Amino acid sequence: MSNQYKPCGARKENNMNNTEKTMDKIVALCKGRGFIFAGSEIYGGLANTWDYGPLGARLKNTVKDAWRKRFIQERRNSYELDADILMHPRVWEASGHVASFSDPLLDCKECKMRHRADNLIEGFDPEAHPDAMTKEEMFEYIESHKIPCPKCGKSNYTGIREFNLMFQTYRGVTADSKSVIYLRPENAQGEYVNFLNVQRTMRAKLPFSIGQIGKAFRNEITPGNFTFRTIEFEQMEFQTFCKEGTDNELYDYFKEFGRKFYIDLGIREEHLRYHDHEKLAHYAKAACDIEFLFPFGWGEINGTHNRTDFDLSRHQEYSGQKIEYLDPETNEKFVPYIIESTYGLDRTVLALICEAYDEEVIDAEKNDVRVVLHFHPAIAPIKAAILPLSKKLGENAMKIHDELAKSFMVEYDEAGSIGKRYRRQDEIGTPFCITYDFDSETDNCVTVRERDSMQQVRMSISEVKDYIAQRVALT
Repeated sequence: MSNQYKPCGARKENNMNNTEKTMDKIVALCKGRGFIFAGSEIYGGLANTWDYGPLGARLKNTVKDAWRKRFIQERRNSYELDADILMHPRVWEASGHVASFSDPLLDCKECKMRHRADNLIEGFDPEAHPDAMTKEEMFEYIESHKIPCPKCGKSNYTGIREFNLMFQTYRGVTADSKSVIYLRPENAQGEYVNFLNVQRTMRAKLPFSIGQIGKAFRNEITPGNFTFRTIEFEQMEFQTFCKEGTDNELYDYFKEFGRKFYIDLGIREEHLRYHDHEKLAHYAKAACDIEFLFPFGWGEINGTHNRTDFDLSRHQEYSGQKIEYLDPETNEKFVPYIIESTYGLDRTVLALICEAYDEEVIDAEKNDVRVVLHFHPAIAPIKAAILPLSKKLGENAMKIHDELAKSFMVEYDEAGSIGKRYRRQDEIGTPFCITYDFDSETDNCVTVRERDSMQQVRMSISEVKDYIAQRVALT
């Protein structure tokens, strides 16, 4: 690349604060531009199910690619797994999901609306931290503060009861207790039951990690906030197996590792915060969430937990198989500790859309406002759009598209004025627009427009590929 073309600067800061944005506008953009559609829409939809359209599917994949590069490819002793969704039912008995994986539910006696008690409290006071409360304490808090029902405004509730979140189905031709299996409510158990398989086949030494991207299912009674809480979702799980005594350092390390990952994807530091759990699960030594400031408030997008040796010990007990690590230096056998760091893929995608959304006033007098998604180029669904100035130039412009498509996701657009086409690409977050004009026929150059600055530079067609490649890399 010629040295006359300087690299783009840092991503432009949004004109809008996240609290100024509205979910209505973000949902409308997602539906209108092909990011996310309502599930089963032609049949009236199915509550809290969502289909990712062409741009949304690609955005999800760019996030997966970034996560896989950062957590698997660039890390030593990190291995990827793809475990089945359906597992032996004893897995979920060992994990504790059959006995205690539940939500605290209560009903409004006036309008019969069902609510999660913890959500009612968090909606009333985001700093209340119901995760640290027992069922009795949550009900007392709701009663004493007279928290109103979001639907009818009354404060008259039933007591709190537990509702198991696992989807139950049956294996085989008979539907009885012996054939019960479950759709997995999390991915982690697949990594735990394959610990010995991965350790043996990869000759892995502690500490080592197993990562997995996959679907999970939870029978949420009160899902909502678009794709933030759904009954079907994807997780990017990362489990690090280690020796007791090294766990505290690794826990702190992965908390910061996750925060840095989100910052590198384009989320501003002030829109992220840690939430350390006050009430821990009986097996946990420490737990912390990374929360993002959505337009509707703070919401969890990552959870990091020191799970001690609980999980492998339980699977050892329930399976009857030894799940131990043999230290090659000391010949000591022990059950490893686990540091878990789980990333909600759908929540991460939603966070990135919310963070990137901006309304930029171009001309106040003419009420000219540019809607733009300031995605980091590495995660932008479309890296570049090829725009012939005239349809007469389409044949040669399409050749540029076809050549760049070998390396990047690109789009070809010849409909409407060049200004309208720029705006369409801004709205879906395309970092570069490449205009092929009549001069291009003779000088073999194109004009490249950068999304955030709207600055344009003329360059040789032969330089475009390297120009884009340098700017879409996640460093």
